[in-house]
Amino acid sequence: MAASPTSKPTPASKPSAPGSVANPPTSVNPALAGLTSFDFSGVPPWGVAYSGGADSTALLLAAAQRWPGQVQAIHIHHGLQAAADDFVRVCQSVCAGLSVRLHVVQVDASHAPGESPEDAARRARYAALAAAAQQHGLAGVLLGQHADDQVETLLLALSRGAGLPGLASMAAQFERHGAVFYRPLLQTPAANLRQWVVAQQLPFLDDPSNTDERYTRNRIRARLLPALADAFPQFRSTFARSARHAAQAQGLLVEIAIQDLVAVGVPPAIAALQALSQPRQANVLRHWLLQHRATPSAAQLAQLLLQVAACTTRGHQIHLKVAAGHVTRRGAVLHYFPEADKAGLMQPPAGLPSL
Repeated sequence: MAASPTSKPTPASKPSAPGSVANPPTSVNPALAGLTSFDFSGVPPWGVAYSGGADSTALLLAAAQRWPGQVQAIHIHHGLQAAADDFVRVCQSVCAGLSVRLHVVQVDASHAPGESPEDAARRARYAALAAAAQQHGLAGVLLGQHADDQVETLLLALSRGAGLPGLASMAAQFERHGAVFYRPLLQTPAANLRQWVVAQQLPFLDDPSNTDERYTRNRIRARLLPALADAFPQFRSTFARSARHAAQAQGLLVEIAIQDLVAVGVPPAIAALQALSQPRQANVLRHWLLQHRATPSAAQLAQLLLQVAACTTRGHQIHLKVAAGHVTRRGAVLHYFPEADKAGLMQPPAGLPSL
């Protein structure tokens, strides 16, 4: 994983002088193979999300080698602790040695009560990276997530009983906040990146929180990955292949949902929904709700399907909590209201036509 702004330099990764990385070593950076084989949809200049960790350091140098003079580094300063300044100094040192322009973006990563600090920091980070890419005219932002990160994400999804979107894990390319993001290292093991950076004596930072096993992802990294490596030496590539299969299957489900949504209409007609099989009803309803930025739980979607099946009379009411809002019946169709108190959902619908 990339280092976080709460990390401190370790003795092994003590920053060297800025000029020490001006002449990159001749040995092949393993991240360069990922960049060479990756199918980018745009053209440089590129931004590299540069945390100062081993993974993003290898990625930054690989990108600078492949596109000389056409790479800019973006470092997100979360401001959570004073140690974040150590990250900035190391990033400045490395970028100066590589003659790469560095943008340091400060963000407010504080989380609301009941909100995950990790989720809040992640959202702030992506928003800041996208804004920096747009401000500086970058074609996209390269991210340093690697094969181990992909395995951890898949195992987390399995532990939570996720569906295909979760099992697909991290996408190699996606859009967020109007910017395009790329993950070209999803086939590259973390150990390869770290070993290369250490061998070249490039300065980087380690995040001590990555060894804190209070976090599920860290327990997976510390306990499960070594066991998997012992039992299934090729698990990184085989797990990645499974994630790609899940992503492909999810893509097909989205295509079917788009077609079915045209057939049932927007908002969805209840009678048209009832003409579909229950799996296709679930698929199209999930797709429709996602268009409203509402992600239904498995229990909520199951209850909605039951209500749709039971809706055979004019007087049948539907008023279900889904995500942050409600699905309700209005006449022959379903509506989603993010805020029930502002949508007048407590008022009884008038003049329900027969289905």
